[in-house]
Amino acid sequence: MNRIHFMLGRKGLYIYMRKGYVRKSGRWLLLLSYLAIGMAFLLLSGCKLPEETKSATAPDGSPKLQVVTTIFPPYDFARQIGGAYVEVHQLLKPGMEAHSYEPSPRDIIRIMESDLFLYAGGESDVWVEEILSSLDGEFRSCSLLGWVEPLEEEMREGMQVRGEHLGHGGEESHEQIYHGKSGFPEGNAPHEGNASYGKEAPYGENALHGEEEHRPDGVSHEGIRLDGEYDEHVWTAPANAILLVEQIRDEMIALDPSRAEIYRTNAEQYLLSLRELEKEYADILGNAQRKVLLFADRFPFLYLARSYGLDYYAAFPGCSPETEPSASTIAFLTDRVREEGLPLILYLESSNGKIARAIGEVTDTQIAVLHSCHTLTRKEEEAGETYLSLMKENLKILDKALNGRSDVIPHL
Repeated sequence: MNRIHFMLGRKGLYIYMRKGYVRKSGRWLLLLSYLAIGMAFLLLSGCKLPEETKSATAPDGSPKLQVVTTIFPPYDFARQIGGAYVEVHQLLKPGMEAHSYEPSPRDIIRIMESDLFLYAGGESDVWVEEILSSLDGEFRSCSLLGWVEPLEEEMREGMQVRGEHLGHGGEESHEQIYHGKSGFPEGNAPHEGNASYGKEAPYGENALHGEEEHRPDGVSHEGIRLDGEYDEHVWTAPANAILLVEQIRDEMIALDPSRAEIYRTNAEQYLLSLRELEKEYADILGNAQRKVLLFADRFPFLYLARSYGLDYYAAFPGCSPETEPSASTIAFLTDRVREEGLPLILYLESSNGKIARAIGEVTDTQIAVLHSCHTLTRKEEEAGETYLSLMKENLKILDKALNGRSDVIPHL
């Protein structure tokens, strides 16, 4: 039996059910009847009404535009565009893991009472689509993935994946390492015939199928792509960040036309910084001595890699739930560090770095964090980190990884 919760928000009384979210509003008699029933349920269940959520007042004396985001990048973009005229709320609290996040009833109310709701739209946001399909509200919802050309997650040589996550009908539930062709550009092909190969059986033909993808710039990447699983980390490429800011600006103007000039001015100032960031990335990564990155972790940087012609080795795909690699995966990555002569092993900000440290100790190689910008830690939030500051720090690390710069101190 579904448990029902009644919660009072700015726009009326909300009913929250385990398998759906529905708002009831309109006529006073209907509202009062639901309020009476809701109060009874609240008294019996011991639930508390949420705190009053009145809109803050903007400098012009009118209510601020209400924007809710699931993750940090659109949160930061929206506050840069809106300034003092927009109230932005991020659902993921500092340090939360996006892939395991589940919304609370209060989060649902925030979404329903917003003017604009922004979410990534990938594997970690399946709950969003389920909720939106059952909501009846006067808010605009937008997926970041819908604003750029989406890229399907790839299965690269050496990656570990469970058979149940293959997306091609594989029924195995045990962990395996993929031994197929990785699609690295000429001159960066991995060394085959290594002792780490063949310790586990490769996937069968019915599980994974090689495909060649032709990019608009003529560079082809052969890889195994996971059907229907798109990389949601679109903001990792500065060029995409520019597109996202432009789209969010346009959404705000459509919702709040009286402040159109404010949003345009703020957005253009911010876009100048983003365009400069993109130029710096293009200069350093486009002319890098190496073209290969190695992640002893998940790899949520597919958009970044494609933008600048980079390739990569990684333990897991970007949205993989796996965190513990097999011995074969570790051996494969260790061999790649040695044979490619890579100066830096990378891992994510949300990781404990255990895999990177283990490989680093064996190969006498430094390790460093490359920030996915998905969300901030509490310490980063208190320090006032932004998308720009994190991406500039990332560029220093990438310079070290691809050009072997010695003036970068890695995050050990």
